[in-house]
Amino acid sequence: MSGIPKSRSIGRGKPCSKLGLGCWSFGGIGWGPQSEVDSMAALAAAWDKGITHWDTALGYGQGKSERICGRFLKGKRDSVFLATKGEVGKKPAGIVKALQHSQGNLGTEFIDLYYIHYPKSGLDMRPHMELLEKEREKGTIGAIGVSNFSVAQMEQMSEAGTIDAHQLGYNLFWRIPEDDIIPYCREKGIAVVAYSSLALGILTGKFPANSKFEKGDVRPLSVFFREEVWPHVHAAAERFKALAARTGRPPHYLAIQWLARQPGVEVILAGARNAGQASDNAAALADKFPTELLDEMDALSTDLRLHYPNETNLFQWHP
Repeated sequence: MSGIPKSRSIGRGKPCSKLGLGCWSFGGIGWGPQSEVDSMAALAAAWDKGITHWDTALGYGQGKSERICGRFLKGKRDSVFLATKGEVGKKPAGIVKALQHSQGNLGTEFIDLYYIHYPKSGLDMRPHMELLEKEREKGTIGAIGVSNFSVAQMEQMSEAGTIDAHQLGYNLFWRIPEDDIIPYCREKGIAVVAYSSLALGILTGKFPANSKFEKGDVRPLSVFFREEVWPHVHAAAERFKALAARTGRPPHYLAIQWLARQPGVEVILAGARNAGQASDNAAALADKFPTELLDEMDALSTDLRLHYPNETNLFQWHP
């Protein structure tokens, strides 16, 4: 395995790479069809390039993503920082059952970082945190995280345990978390793990103005593809492509490098559907970034935000 920059340790877990592999697409649901052969090749390339933070969830393809990761990890488990997620329900014990299900899928008794995937409106989630703290003490998990939580929800959870990481949607085109969530995490020492680092693929510059998606694809549910928002997002993406062209780099190289320079961001998650994409993401992080472009990139994203609705979740989902 070659080396790429490391993040600090998260909770009791081992240090991991600054760049993480997002394994959502491996589930084959919500992101278009996916070949298991390609998924395994992406994992192999990520491992070879030193991408040692892998992020999956029980809900990705009803456990399929976890099972694929588990098959690849046989004999290599100690070399990867493994993060997965479970949903909360009315009965707190359900979160422990979800954890156990993930352990079976992944073929490991130990999860480096276990997240509560989404908060549930109107539900006291502190009993779930209390049970996860017991699992931490038993040695089944090394760190506890939350994903897509508000500051108020994190404060409530912190009454019952220690939050080590917060995974949230954050990228050059979606900077809403800078208002309160990221400053709160920095103040409390909570590691920020950024997903959708390429804005659902928009920051690759490959989406046409009349983008179409297959049935079941979740991307059209995002803020970006709202009818009144998408023309502005596409225009910003075209400006971003032109900016990247001046440097002779692909747009997504600049997007990943921009995130790497944001205060408080510990890990950047980037999905990869095949070996080439995984290798390319590693190259993007290793690239020498032209820092004089930062002001132009910031101005572009500031202009774009003027066209967003009053929404705090990238996927407009508040269960």
